[in-house]
Parts: sequence; structure tokens; C-alpha cells
Amino acid sequence: MDLGIRGRRALVTASSKGLGLGCARALAEAGVDLVMNARGSDALEAAAAQIRGTFGVSVETVACDVTTSEGQRAVLDAAGDIDILVTNAGGPPPGMWTDWSRDDFIAALDANMLTPIGLMKASLPGMMERGWGRVVNITSVSVKSPIPALGLSNSARAGLTGYVAGTARQVAPHGVTINNLLPGIHATDRAISLDKGVSAQQGIDIAEAQARREATIPARRYGTPSEFGATCAFMCSVHAGFMVGQNVLLDGGAVNATL
Repeated sequence: MDLGIRGRRALVTASSKGLGLGCARALAEAGVDLVMNARGSDALEAAAAQIRGTFGVSVETVACDVTTSEGQRAVLDAAGDIDILVTNAGGPPPGMWTDWSRDDFIAALDANMLTPIGLMKASLPGMMERGWGRVVNITSVSVKSPIPALGLSNSARAGLTGYVAGTARQVAPHGVTINNLLPGIHATDRAISLDKGVSAQQGIDIAEAQARREATIPARRYGTPSEFGATCAFMCSVHAGFMVGQNVLLDGGAVNATL
């Protein structure tokens, strides 16, 4: 399927690895020029070079922490007028409700709610003026089904979801869509980190921790960054113009819900 976005320009944050990289690759395959961001320059430059060589699109890189105001200014200055924004940032650490201080919540809100809001506020006016734009926020399955050990993430991403619900409907008349993509467990560094935590907590090896979690997923496996990226690219395509303010689960059926 031709996604109809060849020649468009996209900013994809936290895109040197994992789900962000999956999204960047899928957009590049569709002919989209990229501005990629990550904190580590080595992994970022390697990912960018691989995408350039494979898909022949323009790729600019900005190595910075996008959850800081300085980092946001850097990526926005480099990105300029973009047609597509994919927001992504690493999730806060797991723990118990008794563990978290006010500072922990502020850090989580900065990374997983206020950062995507700031990037949207900067990018949406230009998209609206040009009459076309796509925003996809990578959030979490925890928006639909809270994960007890990820209370910081549950809170911050729920706040972002509420913001998107109202804002998406305000910008839609201008040809701009905002939607959220909610990953379940995918085969990324984040999944390995969580599996290591379960392994240490329960005294089992990592392979057993993964097998137990896979058994809770109807698809009986973890998702892949490439299939996640393909879903993101479709949400950024000309075919998704009637999708407004939605929270799209990609979790292998793990959330057991009718709606």
C-alpha cells in the first residue's frame, strides 16, 4: 500500500533503538525524510546511517535529552517545518506506590506528558497553517489497563491521553490528526529491563520470566519493533485522516476488554 506520504518530513524522538527506531524505519520506507533524536550519539548515528543506506531518504540527527527544555529547543530548531511528529521517551522506573516522591512524579510528568505536549504545541500551528499534519504519541497499554508496578508511567501517560482527547478534536478541522499508539510488551531493551526485574524479584532466570509473560499474551509472543513501526506509519498516512483522538492498542490481545 502506498501511504501517500513520500517527501513528507517527520520528527521522531527517542528513535535510535526499540519502538522509536521501528517507527523511523517504517516512515523512511514510505519515503519520509527524517529528523531523528536520541540521547546517545553513537547508537543514533549508526541507526541514521543504516536508514539512509537502506531507504535513500534524508536523515538529520540531534543527540540530546528531549525531556529537557534545552533538548526540545534543539530538536525543534533542527526539525523546522515538519508534517509528521512521533513522540517517544523512555518510561520511568518500576516500583511501589510507597517508593515515589513528588520529585519522582514531576520527572515522570516531564518525560511522558509535558515533553510530548511541548513538542505538539510547537509543531501544530505550522501543520494547521499548511492544512495537513499527523501526530502519533507512543504511550502505553497501561493507559487502558494500569500496571501496578508502573504507577509513575500510568499517571503521566493518562494525563497525556486526556490532553490529546480534547486537543485532537480542536485541530482536526485543519487537516491535522493526533492519535496515540499504545504498545504492550515488545522485544526491546525496555522489555529486557522489566524481565530482569521479575527475574531478580522471583528468583528465576530471564528466559523463564519472558516465557511466563508470553503465556499471558493471547498471541503468545512479544511484539516486534517492525510491526509496531508499520502501524505507526499507517497512522501517519493519508489513509488515516478520519482517525482522530484514538488510543490504538498493539498488545497481542493482552488487554481483555470489549471496548
